[in-house]
Parts: sequence; C-alpha cells; structure tokens
Amino acid sequence: MLSKKEINDIKMLQEICEKDGSLQLKLNFDMLETRSDNHKEDFFHYEGGKLAGFLGSYYFGNKVEICGMVHPGYRRRGIFTKLLDLALEEAKKREVRTVLLNAPTESQSAKEFLRNIPCSLTMVEHQMKWHKIELIDDSTIIVRPSFSEEDLEAEIQLDVLCFGLNEKEARQYKLETKDLKTDRRLIIETGGKIAGKMRLSEMNGESWIYGFAIFPELQGKGIGRKALSKVVNIENEKGLSIFLEVEAVNSLALKLYESCGFRSYHSQDYYKVTH
Repeated sequence: MLSKKEINDIKMLQEICEKDGSLQLKLNFDMLETRSDNHKEDFFHYEGGKLAGFLGSYYFGNKVEICGMVHPGYRRRGIFTKLLDLALEEAKKREVRTVLLNAPTESQSAKEFLRNIPCSLTMVEHQMKWHKIELIDDSTIIVRPSFSEEDLEAEIQLDVLCFGLNEKEARQYKLETKDLKTDRRLIIETGGKIAGKMRLSEMNGESWIYGFAIFPELQGKGIGRKALSKVVNIENEKGLSIFLEVEAVNSLALKLYESCGFRSYHSQDYYKVTH
C-alpha cells in the first residue's frame, strides 16, 4: 500500500506536469490509493528528497496499462527509461499478454519519447463529462448492487463477451479489484433477468463510470441508454460530476453517451509495446 506521503508526492508532481504541458494524465487514483502489498506496481525516482519521476502500472487481467511522468526540470536524464524498464520487467514476471503505454494525446514530450520505444498506436480513448440534460427514468430497468455468485458470473461473462478478456483473465481482474473501497459494482436487470453491468468509482466529488456492458443479444433495444440515464440521475442528485471513457472507434457507444449528455473534453493515446 502506498503511503500518504507517496500519494501526496504523486499528486504534486502531477499538478506540475499537467500545468507545464497543458494536459491531463490518467493516473487512476482509485487504484493507487488501494494498492495491495502483493505486487510491485508503482515506481518512484527521488532526487534530494523530491519526487522527480513516477510510473504506475495498472493490471486488468492479463493486460497492463502504464502511465508515468517526469518533472520538467529533470527530463532527458534517463529517469523515465529507468522507471519503464522496471515496470516492463515486472510485467514480464507476471506473464502479461498485452502492455499498453498511456499518454495524453496532446503530450509532445511523450510522443518524442515513444519514438524510441518499439510500440505502435493501438487505441485512442475519449474522456467524457456529463452536461446536465433531462433524462427519463424508466421503471422497467433496474440497476442494483452486485452481490451474488450469479451476479459475479454474469460480470465475468460480460467482460469476456464485450471486452475481449478470456475467462481466466476476467476472474483474475475481479479478484484484484474486489477490495477497491471507492468502487460500486452494479447489475442491470430487465424483465427479471440480468442484462448488463457497470462499475462506479466515486472520489473527490467525481463519479466515473467504467466497465459498462450489455449482453450482445440484448444490445440495440435501449437497455443501455435507460440504465445509463438512471445511474446518471442518481449520481447527479448526489451532487457529483459524472465522467466516463470510450474508445474513439466505438461510434455506437460514442453516440449513446452523447445522446445522454456526455461531451468529450480530452483524449488518451494507448501504444502497444511490440517487442
């Protein structure tokens, strides 16, 4: 588990780097603040007691996403290369199938660094924020907490069918994220049957929607739109700002989110390591 000092050091460095580059880094503080001691997932470089570089690894089944930063005054000294080598070595030990390097689309320093890494751009992800519009609450759709073994099995199957994980990876991911204190796993029901799921992460006045999925045979029937509308209304009543992420190529999901009041404000590039 990271110490309070380490978390604060990361936040201070993030603020400096984001201000310098006019960008937003995706550092997943919901995961950073609930790390276990079982694996080495975070890598620090201090100089004179000051955090000069940080890199975080975020494991999702047999995939790892890596995001990091170096203080503007300490760049071109090999700090990020050193941190990345450590993270890649750990990923190799854990036999991950896919390694993705994550960088804000507008980060020129990241693009320069990535030119020297054996990787290729594989995905662009939009980060979207909800802008208030009136959404209808449909009583035929139920969104409730996930609590049973049946719910867990449905979540696993949805991860396999909708997000490309195999069953072993999906189970491993559920095991690794079950203790996230900021998270709420939700089940979507219609007609008395499980239709889909989503996960909410609530922190610092924000609510992030992740892992939103509807069983393929039930897609296109308006279930997803109604479930999303219901959850957005609930989170809005709590006074939370609401966010989600979607791949740029997923035009159907993008249109769904836009129709519910979400607008893209930022994007992240993902580069797949190819060595």
